[in-house]
Formats: sequence, structure tokens, C-alpha cells
Amino acid sequence: MADLTTTAVPRTATDTRATLQEWLPKIVLAPSFAIILLFVYGFIIFTAFLSFSGSKLLPDFSTWVGFGNYVRLFNHPNWTTALKNLAIFSILYIVVCSVIGLGLAIFLDQKIRGEGVLRPIYLYPMALSFIVTGVAWKWFLDPGIGLEHVMQTWGWESFSFRWIKEGQMAIYTIVIAAVWQSSGFVMAMFLAGLRGVDNEIIKAAQIDGASTMTIYRRIIIPLMRPVFLSAFVVLAHLAIKSYDLVVAMTDGGPGTATWTPALFMQKFTFGRNEMGMGAASAMVMMMMIFAIIVPYLYSELGGKKK
Repeated sequence: MADLTTTAVPRTATDTRATLQEWLPKIVLAPSFAIILLFVYGFIIFTAFLSFSGSKLLPDFSTWVGFGNYVRLFNHPNWTTALKNLAIFSILYIVVCSVIGLGLAIFLDQKIRGEGVLRPIYLYPMALSFIVTGVAWKWFLDPGIGLEHVMQTWGWESFSFRWIKEGQMAIYTIVIAAVWQSSGFVMAMFLAGLRGVDNEIIKAAQIDGASTMTIYRRIIIPLMRPVFLSAFVVLAHLAIKSYDLVVAMTDGGPGTATWTPALFMQKFTFGRNEMGMGAASAMVMMMMIFAIIVPYLYSELGGKKK
């Protein structure tokens, strides 16, 4: 009997320890999981309900308008302007950031002296918030105190750069500021991709007499397709939800010249008390992001399974 008691106690302790090891991570993660369910997915569902309601200043679930908010949304001239601005901003932002980022990455990949100093300099803008970047560029581009004023003070009196005050050109000043902030981050992504290319392939190409340009164009850059895809997804996501940079630089002006979908959503939800229409615009933005993220995840996860 004594032997049975002696052997039973350790087994019980072992079972308890194994149970704790199994359930403790779940218990620790449960509050975070519940918060994510409530404040992310819960509010997505709540916003979807609002988009089909006649909510104005406050949520109103007693009045249902179906797809009426979406019809009004796509017939509204300000939403059309916001989509056009988003198209201009997204295309230029993604293309210019990718070109500059790749160029800087190739430059640093040459094992130049001072790389350890240059790399953080290029990355520094990404450490700033978009609000800080927007305010700084607003001052820099303001004709009264910025670049135009300085150049005229130095004697170039005919110099003029008033894009931020011109309705047709203001959106391009947003692009300039956004590219300045994000190019260093894209550079870091491309530099990591370049450093991950197998040197044996490059050496074999050099032995065959391929020039440096040919090696980059025919070998290195094609091997970096996953990096290009990742950079595209990140930049497209930032472009679609661009809000704080626009508010800090132009607040959508002049007039509605630099409105974006995110700014439209804020203006109509909180400025014009059109909560239902604002929710509809938010759902459209979410669909845009899903249209980018879902194919990316499918290609990544599907590729790994194969």
C-alpha cells in the first residue's frame, strides 16, 4: 500500500503540471483575444450595420435604408474626388517609393563606407509620425514662410512654388511628403532582399561575363519578387488609409482638392452628422484593403502549402 501511495502522488503532480502547461498560455492569451474580437471584429460588424441604417448624429437602428447609403456615396461628387485623389496618390506613392527605395538599397548594397551612418539617416523619417511630417512639409511648402519665401529672400525673386495652395497641384505635395517619409522603409525591405540573394548565383553570372546591370536586371531583381509584393501591400495599405498626413498638410483643401476616402469618412461622420454614409465609406475602404491583403495571404499561404 505504501508503494502504491508513493507512486500515485508524483503521477498526480505530473498530470497537474501538464494541465497547467497546456492551459496557462490559453488563459494568458484569452483577454487579448477577447479584446481583439470585441474592438476589431465587433466594431467592423457594428460599422457594417450602421452602413445600412439611416444613422445621422447617433446610431439609429430603427431606420433601415438598405444600400441607400452606398448609392448616395457613389453619387456624391466629394466621394468621386476622393477616389480620384486616392488613385493619383496611390500610383505615384507606390511607384516613386519603390524606385527610390530600390535605388538606395542597391547603392548601400555596394558595401560602401559609412553604410552604418547612411542607413539610419534614410530610415529616420519613418520614425516620425505622419502628423509631424505633415506639419513640417506644410511649413516648408507654404509660400509665405517656406521654400518660395527663402528663395526670393536670397535674390531669386521670380521663383514660385505654390503647389500646396493650388487645387490642381495640392495632391502632389501630399505625395512628396509621403514619399519622403516611406522611401527609407522600402529601402530597408529591398536591402534585406538583396542581402538574401545567393552569392553563388551572382558569382556564376560574373564568371559568365554578365555585367553588373545585367545581373541586377536578369537575376537579382526577378529573385526579389516576394519583396516587391510585400512592399506593394504595405504601401497600398498606407495609401488607402491616408488621413493624418492630409489633415496636417492641407486639411483636404484647397476646397476638396485633397480629400481622400479616409478624410471623407471623418468629415461626413463627425463633421456633417452623416454616420450612415460615413460607415458606408469606411466599409468600402475596408473592401479595398481586403482586395489587396486577401490575394497576398492566399499567395503566401498557398505557396507554402504547395
